[in-house]
Amino acid sequence: MKHLFIGLALSVCTSIAAQNWNGYQTQNSLKDYVSKKDISYVADGKVYHKLDIYYPKEEKESYPVIIHIYGSAWLMNDYKGSADLGTMGETSLKNGYIFVTPNHRSCNDAVFPAQLNDIKAVVRYLRGNAESLKIDTSFIGISGFSSGGHLASLMGTTRNEKVGTKGNVTFDLEGNLGDYLEYSSSVDAVCNWSGPICLTKEDGCGLIMNSNGSYEASEMGCEARGNEDKYALATAISYIDPSDPPFLIVHGSKDNIVPQCQGERFNQALQDGSVESEFVGTSGDHKVDANSMDKMVRFFNEAREKKAQNKDLLVRKN
Repeated sequence: MKHLFIGLALSVCTSIAAQNWNGYQTQNSLKDYVSKKDISYVADGKVYHKLDIYYPKEEKESYPVIIHIYGSAWLMNDYKGSADLGTMGETSLKNGYIFVTPNHRSCNDAVFPAQLNDIKAVVRYLRGNAESLKIDTSFIGISGFSSGGHLASLMGTTRNEKVGTKGNVTFDLEGNLGDYLEYSSSVDAVCNWSGPICLTKEDGCGLIMNSNGSYEASEMGCEARGNEDKYALATAISYIDPSDPPFLIVHGSKDNIVPQCQGERFNQALQDGSVESEFVGTSGDHKVDANSMDKMVRFFNEAREKKAQNKDLLVRKN
């Protein structure tokens, strides 16, 4: 079990009146790209267990993958059609990546770690169907906006963790959804766009959504006070380990939904834990920053190249 950094727990702050809680997620049908939609990755027919896949225009036998998780304050279970298709989607496709947008259970369907279990099932499904879906499993990157950034970050720091335990609380992080449990749910790089990391109050970094903890309580199924161990297990910082994948964190200084300090402190915690991480502070608000698309592409490309080089080196040594 990785060491839990409870003392680094952060918090969330939002002004819903000033801005839509799910930010400015560009809606774009990506109709010019070949796609496969409403694929049931758990085979239970539920809308919250469906995903869409979009393919680059250049035809190849297989492609690296970027999964992108929509933001919704954990409230939406069918929002994949608004998952930043015009920014993340189009940029990923133009740069040769398959773009995958999954639905996941909302906090009204099930509390944490259900949402994390869903995204892990997505990755296993992709690996289990790599040939038919033309997926190059040597690189699966993940990205997320807002609450999706929270889940993407947890995907990165828990990639070698099946179970999380703190005090008397134990969470099944991996879950047992779908038909591909023999496959890995590990991801190779993580991009967090304005995502909350810690869901409890910390000095100097306000609450997300100005909600007095109500959104977090809905996601966790309980209030923070008296349930500190549960909240710690929903915190990406709790699982930081040197084996974690590289991170890119992009966060705006005018974000009134999730304070920028959350991204800054997460970046510092990753670096302190010997994990490769870059923080990009923008002057923007709560959104996927269109001006940072080049940085995002460069980040995923470099992570893919480094992984290939390390594999090459390992083969030569053996």
